[in-house]
Amino acid sequence: MVSNILRFIISFMLMFLSAVSVQADQTKTLSAGISVSKQVPPALMGCWRVVSKLKATDSPATFKKAGVDIWNLSKTGDVISLSNPFTGASASVSVEFVKNNTVRFTKEGNYDNQKLIDTVEITLSGNKFEGMNYLRLKKYSSADNSLISEKTASYTLRGDKISGASIMEK
Repeated sequence: MVSNILRFIISFMLMFLSAVSVQADQTKTLSAGISVSKQVPPALMGCWRVVSKLKATDSPATFKKAGVDIWNLSKTGDVISLSNPFTGASASVSVEFVKNNTVRFTKEGNYDNQKLIDTVEITLSGNKFEGMNYLRLKKYSSADNSLISEKTASYTLRGDKISGASIMEK
């Protein structure tokens, strides 16, 4: 499971040079006893062509200006998974927020003394979505695990449904 998450995060790093869930947010969701993933519109599930464009960053040398990728979103029970069929990477995502057709989810991964936090907020409209992707890349000291640097980026996202359930179907 950890290696799948790591592969997914590396895929996002390559795609956006960019991947989460803040432990406090997970604790709130779990303590409330409500599964936010049950509120996710079924139309989100399926295969999407996703185009990203860099909107802002404090580290232009780290993050790519644009990217195109494939996202395959699926749900088993209360677990939502996001996978990339080209890289084979996949990860479970934590749904933080659902309101009508707007969904915010996050994922987080640690590797090589770094933590990549990726928050995606999208709004579905028919067989398309638009939204934002916010990235934070934190680098830690291998000696004492203190924070050395933090780099951020935000991307605009546009997705087109390739296959799967249509939001227009009832």
